[in-house]
Amino acid sequence: MEKKVAIVTGAAGGIGRAIVAGFLHAGYAIALVDREEDSMKAAIPHGEETAADLLFLPGDLCDDAFLQELVTRVMDKWGRIDALVNNAMWRKVESIRESSPDDWNKTLAIGITAPAFLSKYVAEVVLEKQQKCCIINLSSVMSSLVSGYASAYSICKGAMESLTYELATTYGPYGCRAIAVRPGSVDTSMSQDYQSTSGDNISQQIQAEIEDRTPLKRSAKPEEIAQAIVWLCTEQAGFITGTCLTIDGGLEHNFNSYSMKHRLKPDTF
Repeated sequence: MEKKVAIVTGAAGGIGRAIVAGFLHAGYAIALVDREEDSMKAAIPHGEETAADLLFLPGDLCDDAFLQELVTRVMDKWGRIDALVNNAMWRKVESIRESSPDDWNKTLAIGITAPAFLSKYVAEVVLEKQQKCCIINLSSVMSSLVSGYASAYSICKGAMESLTYELATTYGPYGCRAIAVRPGSVDTSMSQDYQSTSGDNISQQIQAEIEDRTPLKRSAKPEEIAQAIVWLCTEQAGFITGTCLTIDGGLEHNFNSYSMKHRLKPDTF
């Protein structure tokens, strides 16, 4: 039986590595996309390094020519694309007052422009081949929670959800599904880059507060996000499209009421 094929961007990061491992476990061939090939190779679980099942595509997602080239290379190698996971992201911890045009544009270029056009190029190829595919866009509960410390990131994630609805509507009639996955706090390196205005690393304090606001009182494991993504790409989820799956341990619906409850009923915390 011919293997299914997945493209994963941001494949070398914490969630990206877990997604790659999940697809490998499910029997997929995978095209890994990130900045450096060595970091992508390090993301492959031991014993899963079968060259025929893997394609490493280092490059710049801000380069449209690279996006088109990677789709061509995947099709040349396997002749099909069954899943695309737009996971790559860049952010700088700063409010809109502090943000420069360069930081803002870089965040949006990687976080929304690249996913939009990569999704388009994949969907058009799949449409031409009369195949089916599933596009997963990594959003975040920060698309709806105002933090004040990562403005461009939050705005970008909101745009990813709008992109998801657009893709589902446009390409649904041709067999392509699109779903946004919205994690809350996840135990990755991205949760360890918070600094105070004095330059002190306050990641542990920030993480502890976020986890305290989360009803399940912990962060998600990257594998928990990845397993949901792999399942969404199966036929069992074949009628799911144009929607968001929130995986946040209850954080979103507890976030804004947390401070009031903490003051009114401290004994319940």
